[in-house]
Amino acid sequence: MENYLVLRIAHSVPAVLLLLGVIAHIVIVWRAKGKEPAVLQQKLRRTRTISLPAFAVLTASLPITGWWMAHLAGWPLSQKWLMISIALLPLIFIFGGFLYSNLSRWQLQSELQQSTSGRDQFLGLLWALLVLLLLLAISALMGAKPL
Repeated sequence: MENYLVLRIAHSVPAVLLLLGVIAHIVIVWRAKGKEPAVLQQKLRRTRTISLPAFAVLTASLPITGWWMAHLAGWPLSQKWLMISIALLPLIFIFGGFLYSNLSRWQLQSELQQSTSGRDQFLGLLWALLVLLLLLAISALMGAKPL
């Protein structure tokens, strides 16, 4: 198999896993919030300790494989689609940090048997949707690149 094709696959798989994973976790946590607090607490703990760090590693791999792919293809790194997608990546980490903090607060309130405010639930959904929107924007920019 050609190196460039392998690299395209190595760049596409994390992007698809990120999109599907974020969507799945939004649905899982949102469905668990209506159940008993122990179930919600378990879902939040798994999301914070396993999924979000794995998503961060997958997100961090995107610029590396993207640069390598652009280098092998001979594209100049000053192309507009590439610069915009690189500029959006730090926002994913910022919003992901806000999401992590919000889920931590939500989990702590669940452990203490306190009711979570609607504001905290709304902010958790907002951060998750912003991360999802940024991932979609980056994927769209990567898909719009010249072949």
